[in-house]
Amino acid sequence: MRGTAVLAGEPPVHRLEVRLPERVPFAAGGFDAMGPMSRADYPHRHTFYEIVHVVEGTGVHVLDAERFVLRPPQLGVILPGQVHRWEGVRGLEGSLVLFTPEFLVGGVGDEELLRRLGERPWVDLDGGAHERTSLLMGELAEEYRGGDDGFAGVLRSLLHVLLVRAVRVPGGRVVVPSQGLAGEFLRIASDAGAGGVSVRECAGRLGVTPGHLTELVRAATGRTPAVLLREARVREAQRLLVATSLSVRQVAARVGFEDPAYFCRFFRREAGRSPGDFRKHHDRPVPSIEDGGAPA
Repeated sequence: MRGTAVLAGEPPVHRLEVRLPERVPFAAGGFDAMGPMSRADYPHRHTFYEIVHVVEGTGVHVLDAERFVLRPPQLGVILPGQVHRWEGVRGLEGSLVLFTPEFLVGGVGDEELLRRLGERPWVDLDGGAHERTSLLMGELAEEYRGGDDGFAGVLRSLLHVLLVRAVRVPGGRVVVPSQGLAGEFLRIASDAGAGGVSVRECAGRLGVTPGHLTELVRAATGRTPAVLLREARVREAQRLLVATSLSVRQVAARVGFEDPAYFCRFFRREAGRSPGDFRKHHDRPVPSIEDGGAPA
């Protein structure tokens, strides 16, 4: 279900292997269905989001520098770039939902919900919340396995319900992510998708050199500022392609490309398909959020 890459001196990075031919960057199921890496006891990072519903087991879940003792039932979230591992676990059972940032394209407010969950990433569930979470996780796994027509749209809808209900769960220890300059950069990056801001420009805003910013951000996230800015531009372009009627030329301009042809090459390299193909084959069209322009 997942692939792994190892960089010298860095924790291994787990990547989500997508289903073919559907190419849906999503997976759901129990720990056993996900394979042995789902219980990895060594520090590693993800390029995807992971939501975990623990129903049995003892031990500790370590997320960055925080330790969370298992007291099932519990719900946790691991954000892309965070380092985590399972420590001394016995009888660990439950279910997982894995998805990439790309999967959230078109989702209304889902990235903000995940950001809020990331601030208190491990919560205890009472009986009612546990039952509702179990039903949703089961439906997500069943829909994913079935792969019927329109299944990706159903998965997004169920995931949105899961995120909304997870945010409603009270309690949980608050963990403030990515402090200092690295945190400031992440906030700039999250807002910079439409502007095409450079690493040098970000460093200038923060009053540091590009090299120092790179060191800080890599230490906090495991990725470079250039990679994070590139991902932000791709996400914004995907959102505009799916949720507006802007032409490809107009989308290119919105995300900071003067040359539409260069934008198309950039998008194909980063997203694996051309902007027009992405728009044409996106599995859940959504109403346009803007008037004007014609689809490519």
